[in-house]
Amino acid sequence: MFQAEIDRSGRPDPDALLAMCEQDHKGKLKVFLGAAPGVGKTFAMLSGAKQLKSEGVDVVIGLAETHGRAETAALIEGLEILPRRVAEYRGHTIQEFDLDAALVRKPQLIVVDELAHTNAPDSRHPKRYQDIEELLVAGIDVWTALNIQHLESLSDVVSTITGVQVRETVPDTVLEKANEVVVVDITPAELITRLKDGKVYLPDNARRAADHFFKPGNLTALRELALRRTANRVDDQMVDYLRQNAIEGPWPTAERLVVCVGGDALSETVVRAASRLANSLNATWVAVHLEKEGAEITNAAVLRKVDETMRLAERLGAETTRLTARDLPEALLRFARRENITQIVLGRSHADWWGRLRGRSLSYEIARRAADIAIHVIADAQTPRPRAKWQRPKIGALLAGSIVTTGSVALAVVVGSVAKHWLNLPNLSMIFLAAVLLSAITYGVWSAILASALSFLAYNFFFIEPIYTFTVAEPHEFFALVIFLLVAVLTGSLAGRVRQQSDALRSRISTTQALYDFSRKLTGTAKLDDVLWVIAAQVASAVKGQTIILLAEGTELSIRAAYPPEDTLGTAEWAAARWAFERGEIAGRKSGTLPNVQYQFRPIRTSRGVLGAIGIDPGKQTDALSADDERAIEALLDQASVAIERTLLVDEAAQAAAAAESDRLRAALLSSISHDLRTPLSSILGAVTSLRQLGDQLPREAREDLLAAIEEEASRLARFVSNLLDMTRLESGALDIKRDWVEVGDAVRAAATRARKSFPKRELVVSIASNLPLVRGDTSLLEQIVFNLLDNADKYTEPGEPTAVAATARDGDVIISVTDQGPGIPPEDLERIFDKFQRLQTGDGRAPGTGLGLAICRGIVQAMGGTIRAESPVAAGRGARLVVHLPAGVPSLEPQPLVAEAV
Repeated sequence: MFQAEIDRSGRPDPDALLAMCEQDHKGKLKVFLGAAPGVGKTFAMLSGAKQLKSEGVDVVIGLAETHGRAETAALIEGLEILPRRVAEYRGHTIQEFDLDAALVRKPQLIVVDELAHTNAPDSRHPKRYQDIEELLVAGIDVWTALNIQHLESLSDVVSTITGVQVRETVPDTVLEKANEVVVVDITPAELITRLKDGKVYLPDNARRAADHFFKPGNLTALRELALRRTANRVDDQMVDYLRQNAIEGPWPTAERLVVCVGGDALSETVVRAASRLANSLNATWVAVHLEKEGAEITNAAVLRKVDETMRLAERLGAETTRLTARDLPEALLRFARRENITQIVLGRSHADWWGRLRGRSLSYEIARRAADIAIHVIADAQTPRPRAKWQRPKIGALLAGSIVTTGSVALAVVVGSVAKHWLNLPNLSMIFLAAVLLSAITYGVWSAILASALSFLAYNFFFIEPIYTFTVAEPHEFFALVIFLLVAVLTGSLAGRVRQQSDALRSRISTTQALYDFSRKLTGTAKLDDVLWVIAAQVASAVKGQTIILLAEGTELSIRAAYPPEDTLGTAEWAAARWAFERGEIAGRKSGTLPNVQYQFRPIRTSRGVLGAIGIDPGKQTDALSADDERAIEALLDQASVAIERTLLVDEAAQAAAAAESDRLRAALLSSISHDLRTPLSSILGAVTSLRQLGDQLPREAREDLLAAIEEEASRLARFVSNLLDMTRLESGALDIKRDWVEVGDAVRAAATRARKSFPKRELVVSIASNLPLVRGDTSLLEQIVFNLLDNADKYTEPGEPTAVAATARDGDVIISVTDQGPGIPPEDLERIFDKFQRLQTGDGRAPGTGLGLAICRGIVQAMGGTIRAESPVAAGRGARLVVHLPAGVPSLEPQPLVAEAV
């Protein structure tokens, strides 16, 4: 990649401005960097803090180590000191920096000494620099101190210079992201004088330090490292300033490095060397692991070493990738050209026997083919030359392979003896080659080599003159026997390699099939809970352990699925889950945050942000997940995120549809109320006004007509309000449906009598069968159903046309039907008329009413265990019939004759 040149129009670099804006929301980090202990980092840091305190800045001492130095301790006086957190570790009480107390106190500036310190095991973060990163995110400025030997990329260099192993390290990115780096520097002679005066360590420790670490040569080398690293940091700050302020200047093409990572001990040294080179060149870099196609690494120790080295490269600031190809040098160079790599760093590799025969190795081939890329080959004299060795098989597999191999060779001897006696074959060695191939295909390379050796001996003993001895009489027989051994070893080894490759291919096919099955299950799952259960079960199967899924509900997390089922988490697990959710980072087991908890929590990311966290517990596996497991889990989580987002979108679409339907119904209700309630209210208001103004002036008949109109319109209003209340109670489930035995004929007669009063001009024909069975239900509600049907018929029937209502029994049901002589119902509306607020068009527009009568009828009928339907036309292309079926109180009934009744 190349750094973008500045826009010649004078605009600042957008990336630089964005980086500056991001820093505005975080606290500022100031690092006091020294070449060695005792140079005065803590003294300078506390002096500056005290000066700011005198200027009114809110300064708190989170942690400061004076190491018994009186002049340093005097600087703390007058400054607020945050109490330390007490922790127990291996039977000892230790005092640690209290991160939570600092976040609650939230000062403007906090001083936290010893950046490279390792926290107690029960701390939220294993390292203090991670505590400081959390303080910075919270908007708190931090001052801290660091010695140059604690930088991760320089730890091996310092060990080589001083002979002291550096155990506490800090990633280089921490120093690179610091807003200010202040070098606290004194000459080596002055530092040694301070050491002898007891101003660095206590006398006993000072003597040992002077004999080992504090030598003039060591201090000079460390001082140079500190000054060089600070100079690089100053150069970065200058470049940032130029970009942010659109100052033109020479913008050189950026260097980009790639480092080759293997599974040997030299790889760590190569990675650290690449990190130092990248820092000195101010370059980005990529760590690449090369794997030969068909010869994948199966040794667990080598795989673990590769994973550890790749994680080290990530900590040092590298991107990581893995390449698999037949031609490794060509694959690496093709990757380098595609990624604009300018320099390649790799360790001195040792070729196999064929490569040594040709005088070539991987590093030689890369250097030979790289015409336009600089190559750095790192050699380590202390690293022993790696020797190719077979992977030790398991005892059970070795024993089984030995038995099968011995049996196959013995069978070859029997078959060869029979063939020699009956067939007189000229070359029996092919039978033994078959035994070698059988052993190789069954149990791999070890069995193939054992079968080759046994076949060599058996062929010589049983079939080469003189037989039953290991002596070879003829030179050509000896030569043929040697050729057979070579061919057997080669063919057996190739067959064994084919078996190993097929095993690896089967493993990959199994992983791919698992991903396919997982995707298919997710595709066929619509509900969120079912999706989460599938995800939990699949991920738990992949890691051979446990999985728990937490989703956000507002600002809090809740457990939504787990495999095996689990509904509780410990306090530390909850803290790790919230960290993963809020920060979008991995937390928990074997991570940089709360590494000692049971689960490792990973954020569930979608296009709308982090929705929750998934906890993974590999069970008995104590090491970090392998690269293959990591890739499988990442693939599963990617599919899981898509599935979760899909279900959420489906739910949101359903909610949106429900909201749209609610808005439509609300609009229909308002329209109905505004139109259908206004008409009777206007009539009532007009009649009341006439009675009040004219009073006794009106004839008696006129007053009676006005009072009758008021009564009729009030009844109409009462029906509207009753329908609205009934509909509300039906939808909320608050309508009380009694389960008494009801006489259907009585309910029909009562409804007809009520209808006669409400529609005096409508002729009603009532037919009720004799001996109708009883039904289970509510008498008043059944009467309301029949009345609503009669009311509906009255609205859609011309004056003078009769309406018929009948009640009969047939096929175990009591049937109530209401038939009108109106224009009928279009076929497409036969079902729709039972929806809320649905009113059909009449000759002069919509029929009066709220459109709730039939919807209420259907709700009540269904609550009583029955059904209702519409039929149209009834006769001569006209009329409509509404039919109610209610289950009778006896299993079966014979049809009963209808008897017309006068109402």
